Amino acid sequence: MDQIKIGKFISSKRKEKKLTQQKLAEILNITDRSISKWENGISLPDASIMPELCKILNITINDLFSGEVVDMKDNEKKLEENLLAMTKIKEQRDKELLSMEIFIGVTVSIILLTCVFIASFASIPNWSRIALILIGVIPFVIGIYYSIKIEQIAGYYECDNCHYKYVPTYKSVLMAPHFWRTRNMTCPKCGKKTWHKKTLNK
Repeated sequence: MDQIKIGKFISSKRKEKKLTQQKLAEILNITDRSISKWENGISLPDASIMPELCKILNITINDLFSGEVVDMKDNEKKLEENLLAMTKIKEQRDKELLSMEIFIGVTVSIILLTCVFIASFASIPNWSRIALILIGVIPFVIGIYYSIKIEQIAGYYECDNCHYKYVPTYKSVLMAPHFWRTRNMTCPKCGKKTWHKKTLNK
């Protein structure tokens, strides 16, 4: 999937419709900076915006991902190529998210432990100890929340019993006993509670 080609395609189709970046942004209820990023090949439109964008530009989503208007006889082939490219992009983003999860978890843990250590051994008033512990606890709680959120949405969990791959709810990930990225959860397909492993591909 060539983001530069897609960006140029969006730009040409926008100009065909005689729309400025600002006008297109207003219609889509986003910033013109986002349009500029698409057209310069820096990023792709969010999935939630794609259907409306394609409707405005009078193209298909397959055309959008191909960076050109796809001939009907090549439509199926191009669709398969685009789906494969999207899958690879998702896998790469999921890997990056999971790396970020580790970074967040380690960072907030160090902050908490440092604050608790200082509060325990430093000669400071009691109110300062409490404030210091709170300074450590607040980012820790926020960081753990986001770490679990990343754990939930990045990739899939695979049932050890029926091998069904799925994205669980935040609550089920939060409450599940776990060892690293393997969690003891109930499979939504077979209904059995087993250890489900994290996997990046479906």
